Amino acid sequence: MMIRINLFLLFLTYWIFSGAQNSLPNIILVVADDLGYGDLSCYGASDINTPNLDRLAKEGVKFSNFYANGPECSPTRAALLTGRYQQRIGGLECAIGSGNVGRYAEALKLSDVGQLGLPVRFNVLPSILNQRGYRSALIGKWHLGYNDGFRPVDHGFHYSIGPLSGGVDYFHHTEPEGFFISKVIEGKHDLFRNDKEHFREGYYLTDLISDESNAWLNIQSRETPFFLYVPYTAPHNPLQSSNDYLQKNRNAEDWNKGSRQEYIQVVQDLDRGIGKMLDFLDENGLSENTIFIFFSDNGPTKYGSAGNLRGTKGGVFEGGIRVPCIIRWPGKIIPGQISKQVSIGMDLTASINAVVGGKVKFELDGIDIIDHVVSGKKDFDRTLFWRLKRAENLRKAVRNGSLKYVYNFENGQASEYLFDLSSDPGESRDLKMQNTKDLDRLRALLAGWEEEVKPERYSQE
Repeated sequence: MMIRINLFLLFLTYWIFSGAQNSLPNIILVVADDLGYGDLSCYGASDINTPNLDRLAKEGVKFSNFYANGPECSPTRAALLTGRYQQRIGGLECAIGSGNVGRYAEALKLSDVGQLGLPVRFNVLPSILNQRGYRSALIGKWHLGYNDGFRPVDHGFHYSIGPLSGGVDYFHHTEPEGFFISKVIEGKHDLFRNDKEHFREGYYLTDLISDESNAWLNIQSRETPFFLYVPYTAPHNPLQSSNDYLQKNRNAEDWNKGSRQEYIQVVQDLDRGIGKMLDFLDENGLSENTIFIFFSDNGPTKYGSAGNLRGTKGGVFEGGIRVPCIIRWPGKIIPGQISKQVSIGMDLTASINAVVGGKVKFELDGIDIIDHVVSGKKDFDRTLFWRLKRAENLRKAVRNGSLKYVYNFENGQASEYLFDLSSDPGESRDLKMQNTKDLDRLRALLAGWEEEVKPERYSQE
């Protein structure tokens, strides 16, 4: 009798656990690279055709006040995987340079001792998902460390393929060759699969990422939830569309050259790749139980468009940090919504954690924006911060309600601004002279945040 009871309890436990596993939604998180706020049809672009992302917006919610955590690649990715301000980590306040080079004092120190990148102990995605029984994959750009101990496999992805660096030739999968920005780059091959160098010469990288994503999805068990992180390199430089194959890899001299028309083609290739994934989900009956998230890691280069916003990639004016974001969750999110809630990249981490019931070892800095939309909660004011260090330059900002303070130190000169984004989203009217109380208040908020997020890492590595 006792044996029967024990067997029954064992079966019941398995049944409950299996039911919990099956009830968890699949999650696909897609990140564009250097896509501007005004570079999708559904965000007002008149010269770019993005039917698949437009479809996603019609079937989900589009955010009009969504921000990247940083105006460059690595900072936003660090905040996304940790759910916290990247400043807490140390060394990741600007993009890691080609060859794993640090670009400001603290990052240089870490680079010199082989410790530049995202340490595993800060990881939230995919660790919380793995704990909840998810299968996880990273298919696309990493840009959070080249060295052993800092790669995707170290962070718990069950499968990964893509470049470790910030950008590669789309066909030859190599870094630039020659003098690039401030140093000579060797043009090394940079495509890795499960931590081993992998060669797919001639395979257009946007298509490779899309096709690999569908291939990985195709072999997943329908009984096990999956987390697929798809950070495309598009439309990051070099601007190469699927019709722009060259026999030799793109060299450093031509790396940042291009045109608006070439940029448009790269974005449309990206949209086509996302369409492949959406079609796969539909054809295999996976759409209904899959949360699909899309956003850009920062604002555009000079070939992209930030719409009516001021600034581009690398700066903390709105054009450098306000980006498109779309979330679809059939049956949960009412289609065709536009959310004006002020949100930021690390909110996605907090949202995913809340959806799956994860447990993290430290308090996250983001909020659950999925529940905010699903529950139809009233929008509320927030205070958000940004800081970018590069060489001797410093750019930082705070948004408090509709007011935004910007401080720039460039080429030995300091400048500061105060804007009211509710009436001036294009940041054309500086209010600092007539609104000194708010100027001082926002300065103090920024200073307090900087003190609060000081990393301990530099003394530990």
